[in-house]
Amino acid sequence: MKRIAIIIASFLFSMLFFEKHIGLNLSLFSIISVVLLYIYNPKQFRHKPTILYALVYLITAAFVFVNHSVLSIIANCAAFLNLIGVVSQNKTSIYVQWLNGIFSAIAGLLYRTFEKDSHKNTTHWKKDIDILHLSKLIGIPLVFMVVFVLLYKNGNPIFETLISKINFDFINLQWLLFTVLGYFLFSNISQPVVVEPATSNDLNTPNHLFKSEHFSVDLLKKEQQIGITLLGLLNLLLLLYIATDIMFMVNTTTTAASAMSNQVHNGINTLIASIVIAIVIILFVFRGDLNFYKHNRHLRLLTYLWIALNVVLIALIALKNQTYITSFGLTYKRIGVHVYILLTLVGLITTFLKVMNIKNLAYLFRQNSKIAFIALIILSTINWDYQITKYNLTSAKEFDIDYLIRLSDRNTILLYDIKETLQISQQHKNRIDTKYWLYIEDMLQSDWQEYAYETFEIDNRHPSYEFTE
Repeated sequence: MKRIAIIIASFLFSMLFFEKHIGLNLSLFSIISVVLLYIYNPKQFRHKPTILYALVYLITAAFVFVNHSVLSIIANCAAFLNLIGVVSQNKTSIYVQWLNGIFSAIAGLLYRTFEKDSHKNTTHWKKDIDILHLSKLIGIPLVFMVVFVLLYKNGNPIFETLISKINFDFINLQWLLFTVLGYFLFSNISQPVVVEPATSNDLNTPNHLFKSEHFSVDLLKKEQQIGITLLGLLNLLLLLYIATDIMFMVNTTTTAASAMSNQVHNGINTLIASIVIAIVIILFVFRGDLNFYKHNRHLRLLTYLWIALNVVLIALIALKNQTYITSFGLTYKRIGVHVYILLTLVGLITTFLKVMNIKNLAYLFRQNSKIAFIALIILSTINWDYQITKYNLTSAKEFDIDYLIRLSDRNTILLYDIKETLQISQQHKNRIDTKYWLYIEDMLQSDWQEYAYETFEIDNRHPSYEFTE
């Protein structure tokens, strides 16, 4: 009877999403998905990772309802794929879980149907044969009934008049197709599958490096000499660059937004190139037996110095970006710079740990992908449009009101409430009024599937609002 749960879920899917915008429906879909996964895979939910990722998925769904932002929707979709991957195999790396989740969501049913070696799936199909027979018993006669009604309708005027009085408007082909899509999706994810050989390779790949059978002291000595020369020169060059950058920051006063923007963006370009090259060089130098060479102390110290200098470079770029924000306010690009700086710092730290603890490349992928996922979840909990607007209007020395008005509707209520306290033109105030009332009508006219937290807030602000035609 498990397939009945999928049929019910598919009808709920159409009810929630057919011709609707994203809102409360995505949160309800998340709950339905977790329930369905539990019904089909109760043993997997005995494992802590599955329970943890299910909770993370439901939390992201809650923030879709609260923040109603694109970022929260992206985080919810990523958590959805991650949960499916965890149910399929909970001991794999997070990027393999995403791979299994994507594959299961797209082709899980077809894979299970045509997999010849899966005795479990064959047995399960036999258990569901009664439901399949019931579907045929109802569906086949119904199709032929419709065909012959259409034929008889043209052959008898009285019969045609009788049939014409029956209203078939409730039959919506698009809605039915959407329901079939929901059935296909839930059938795919109900029993997640694993992608081979990616899953097996990941499970069999440890995080540590091991000494090879062709360990040669002479070759490693030469390789270390090259590494010391390369990293030594690069450290000197980076020291020179950092010194000149500090001198430039101390002796230069920048008041123009465009000039400061160029400084930050040029610094970011330098940072990107420097960090990527640094990590690639370190991974190449410490790719194998050199990790186990007894006399590699100087090479390690130069590597740690190289990482430390890149951290200093990150700090300088962060300082420039924060000065830019303090002077001219927050924007998504400036926030993105800080996020990139943070992730780059994490990448350097994991690279440092890789060298110190003799880890392999798989370790870096596993740790950094996990941290990136956590960062996405945390960032999705914040209403960035609201925070950008609040910071720019209360803390920044200057702000661009045009930019704030062009942001999404998530900042509309804040702009409307404080517009009279701002030193802006009447034209800008009129634009804020227009944005506000259009937003009010849009939210109050939305169906229940599209509700967000702000819908109830607006309903309390305007309990007796009358729509204009």
